[in-house]
Amino acid sequence: MQGVIPYIINGISAGGQYALIAIGYTLVYGILRLINFAHGDVFMVAGLIMVYASSSMPMYLAIPLVLVCTVALGFVIERVAYKPLRSAPRMSLMISAIGVSYLIQNLAFYLTGGLAQAVVNPIPWISDSVEVFGASTKRVTLVTPALTILLVIGLVYLIKKTKIGMAMRAASRDFETAQLMGIKINRVISATFVVGSFLAAVGAMLYFTNYPSVSVTSGAMPGLKAFVAAVFGGIGSIPGAVVGAFIIGICEEFIKYLGYTTFSDAFTFALLIVVLCVKPTGLFGEKVTDKV
Repeated sequence: MQGVIPYIINGISAGGQYALIAIGYTLVYGILRLINFAHGDVFMVAGLIMVYASSSMPMYLAIPLVLVCTVALGFVIERVAYKPLRSAPRMSLMISAIGVSYLIQNLAFYLTGGLAQAVVNPIPWISDSVEVFGASTKRVTLVTPALTILLVIGLVYLIKKTKIGMAMRAASRDFETAQLMGIKINRVISATFVVGSFLAAVGAMLYFTNYPSVSVTSGAMPGLKAFVAAVFGGIGSIPGAVVGAFIIGICEEFIKYLGYTTFSDAFTFALLIVVLCVKPTGLFGEKVTDKV
């Protein structure tokens, strides 16, 4: 039993990190019915900013800078790449999202020279090693699920109890009617991207505390796994994205525990195929009926 404990802890931690990214996918899809393929690259940029900021200024300044810059990037992406295509066919939005993804990757490649940037100064305290039931792990693996749950509770409060949250729910139910009722859709969509980017920045700081470097493609696999988690839980459902992320994280680590590390990534995408075949709406997704 003691041998499996580190894998369980790592699985829960990985699930929390995937959840913070998956929420960004599910929020945007809930309102725009758009898969924001650039979201994983926003996650990667947050990691690069953390590397540069932490090596040139105190951590108490670097962390807010990472959050602010990542939120600003998400806001700019929405205003520049998605807002002009608001009334365009959905395929145009998807192509724009893919274009933004490659643009961010190429800009990052140009700025870094294509070299992985070492995480020289990880966030103190959470990067320290601790003993849990006789197993050694970093404190970040314990902080991640707790912080994820707190952030999800805060997000649920925002959506259920605040004015902008009510507007988000109205827009997700019926985009056109919400506009007719006087809801400022542009402000709602921008707020959605801001929230998603903020959570991605938090996830990046936690994620890259466990990894020695950040490269241009570092956001690709976590972004894809978070997308699978969102689909598995029910795209558009925040609880579904969180539950799906934790299930995927724990299952991946369990596969590694069984000695099939090579197939841990393959399992995630095999799960996506199975879910799409058996229950396309996911665990918590609602069946959408097209209105005639």
